[in-house]
Amino acid sequence: MNVSVLASSLIGSEIIKIGNEVNEMKRKGAQIANLTIGDFDPSIFPIPEELKDGIVSAYNDHQTNYPPADGVLPLRETISEILKERFGLEYNASEILVSGGSRPLIYATYLALIDPGDTVVFPAPSWNNNHYCHLTSARAIAVETDETNNFMPTAAQLKPHLKGATLLALCSPLNPTGTMFTRDQLTEICDLVIEENHSRGINEKPLYIMYDQIYSLLTFGVDHVNPVSLRPEIRDYVIFVDGSSKCLAATGVRVGWGFGPTDIINRMKALIGHMGAWAPKAEQVAMAGYFGKKEVLDSFLNLFKSKIQDSLNALYKGFLALKAEGFEVDAVQPMGAIYLTIKIDYIGKSTPNGEILKDSAAVNFYLIKEAKVALVPFSAFGNDDNMPWYRASVGACTLQDIKDMLPRIKVALDQLK
Repeated sequence: MNVSVLASSLIGSEIIKIGNEVNEMKRKGAQIANLTIGDFDPSIFPIPEELKDGIVSAYNDHQTNYPPADGVLPLRETISEILKERFGLEYNASEILVSGGSRPLIYATYLALIDPGDTVVFPAPSWNNNHYCHLTSARAIAVETDETNNFMPTAAQLKPHLKGATLLALCSPLNPTGTMFTRDQLTEICDLVIEENHSRGINEKPLYIMYDQIYSLLTFGVDHVNPVSLRPEIRDYVIFVDGSSKCLAATGVRVGWGFGPTDIINRMKALIGHMGAWAPKAEQVAMAGYFGKKEVLDSFLNLFKSKIQDSLNALYKGFLALKAEGFEVDAVQPMGAIYLTIKIDYIGKSTPNGEILKDSAAVNFYLIKEAKVALVPFSAFGNDDNMPWYRASVGACTLQDIKDMLPRIKVALDQLK
C-alpha cells in the first residue's frame, strides 16, 4: 500500500519502543524496574484526591459537551492568576490556550510558525524536537550539549546557529536531564534572540522561542526562570508550553496550556480546533476548581515533590557510591522534573558470553536482561549512539524499587570486561 512520504519516513518514539519491550518482558513474568517512560504509576503517585472528586462531580453535572476552542474561561482565568502569583507573568485569559496535554501545543507552535525549510534550533539531548521538525519539514539543528553545563545549552553554543532561524526550542527543567537554566544562562540566550531580531528586516520572520516549562512546579531548591521575566522586551517572541500533567501526576487527565502573543495563540487555537485536541470539558472544569485552591495545591505539591526528590536522591547517591568504588559511572545532581541523568560508560565492553556492547542501546538492553533495570539512552533524544549518558525516570518506581535495583546494577557492571 502506498502512503505519504511523511508517513513512510516517520520514526516512532524510541522511548515507547524500549518501554514496549520492557512491558512484554514483564508480561512474561520478568520483574524489571522500569525507568524509561516519563509517566507515573498511579498506584505509587495518584492524582490529588480533590481533583479526582472534582472530575467525577463535573461529569455528574453533565459537563460533557464541547468546551470552548481556547478552553473554559474559569480555567484560563485561574491559569492567569497562577502565572502572576507563581512566576510574575502577566497574561490575560485571551492570551492563554488550553489543550489535551502539552503535546498538541508544541505541535501547534511548530505549525503556526514553521514553513517547510525553516530552521529550528534545539539542544541535544531534548525531547521530540527532532520528530516535530520532521512533521513540519523544518531544517533541524541539534546543538550538542555536555555535562559541563548540566546539558543545558549555552549562548555560546547556540549563537552560531541562530542567524536566519525561525524557532529556538528550549525546555527547563529539561526533559531528559532534570537540569535547569540558571538566571545568567537564560539571560544571555535571551539577549542573543533580541540582538538577532533587531538585525532582521520588517518583512522577515522574527526568531521565536518556544519555552517548555511543563516541569516548572517540580523543582528542588533551584529557582525556575523564564525568558519574559528576565527580558520583558522579548514577550512578543515567546510561546510558553505548560500544564498539569507532570506537577499533579495527571498525565492521563490531559489538561495542558500554552500562552504567548495574542495573534499566535489565536492561530494555534484554530489549529488545535481542527485537530480536535481539546482537553475534556469535565477535566477543565475540575482543574479550574482545584488549581484555584492555593493551600490545597501547595499541600499536594510539597508531599509529591518530597517523594519524587527522595527517589531521585537515592538513585543519585547510589550512582555516586558506585563511582567511588571505581565503576565507570556518574550522575548529575537532580534539580527538577522526575529525571536523573546517569553516565554508564561501558560501550565496547564484553559481556560474560563474549558479546561486545557496541553502543548505548546495547548497554541498556544488557542492564535490562542482567540487572532487571531499564533506562533510556540519550540517543533517543537526538544524541549519537556512542554517547554513554542515560535518562532515568522515577515516576513508575517506588523508593524501595530504586534501593533494590542498585546492587543488581553493581553485579551486572562488575561482570563486564
